[in-house]
Amino acid sequence: MLRRISMIALVALTLIGATEGIAWDWPWAKKKANTLTLTGSTTVLPVAQRAAEEYMKAHPKVNITVRGGGSGVGIAALIDGTTDIANASRPMKSKELKSARSKGINPVETVIARDGIAIIVHPSNPLEKISLQDLKAIYLGEINRWSDVGGKPEPIVTVSRDVASGTFETFKKLVLKGGKTRGDALMLASNKAVATTIAQTPGGIGYVGLGYLSPQVKPLQVEGVSPSPQTVSSGEYILARPLFMYTNGKPKGLAKELIDFILSPEGQKIVSDVGYVPVK
Repeated sequence: MLRRISMIALVALTLIGATEGIAWDWPWAKKKANTLTLTGSTTVLPVAQRAAEEYMKAHPKVNITVRGGGSGVGIAALIDGTTDIANASRPMKSKELKSARSKGINPVETVIARDGIAIIVHPSNPLEKISLQDLKAIYLGEINRWSDVGGKPEPIVTVSRDVASGTFETFKKLVLKGGKTRGDALMLASNKAVATTIAQTPGGIGYVGLGYLSPQVKPLQVEGVSPSPQTVSSGEYILARPLFMYTNGKPKGLAKELIDFILSPEGQKIVSDVGYVPVK
């Protein structure tokens, strides 16, 4: 009996060794092959969610999970190998690229849309426009009352994105020129949180991607130009930026299929429908 068991074990081990590397068509393998995870930017989130929903309708066996958290969170997940696609509203930093390559990850970017960072206030605020200089002064803490920029004699409640946000990084670069956000600013984790807070705060000012504009908030003109897909596309609106999806190496498999779908006419219509600017 012992000899028979030993022979069976030997045959099993031989078969495993001979077939190592073969992708068996087992249920768990199918599930893994048909699963995709996207993590990161809350600016890209509306595009990613809508595209995933439409793609899954056309491909019922596919399971796509879309998570927010901010561009930094998505990029970190790609570096750690815990997401297939990192959504980002800013380019990867040199230190992130260095960290990725040290772990054998080769980040490749695909631009899927363009966006404008809209400066928003409560609808009751009479202000219609703001200069980059005044906007910078507000966020640096040099201007504290609306009357200093042509508004009511009320204190300004400054709302910002947190440091994991690509929108924060872009705002810091384009508006603050590397300066530090005032210490009493509310640092929030998503575009939606900023928009909701401004909608409930008459003295508030914040910034969001175009996809988060609604009648509940009022966008200000920046240097005389209103934020819109048209002014971003024309180059008139100064606070514009590309939106990215990052993969480890060139997109392949299901990641490539989803990105190709987003770049297709149907996918670019989704980009337009949620308020951003198509790139094709």
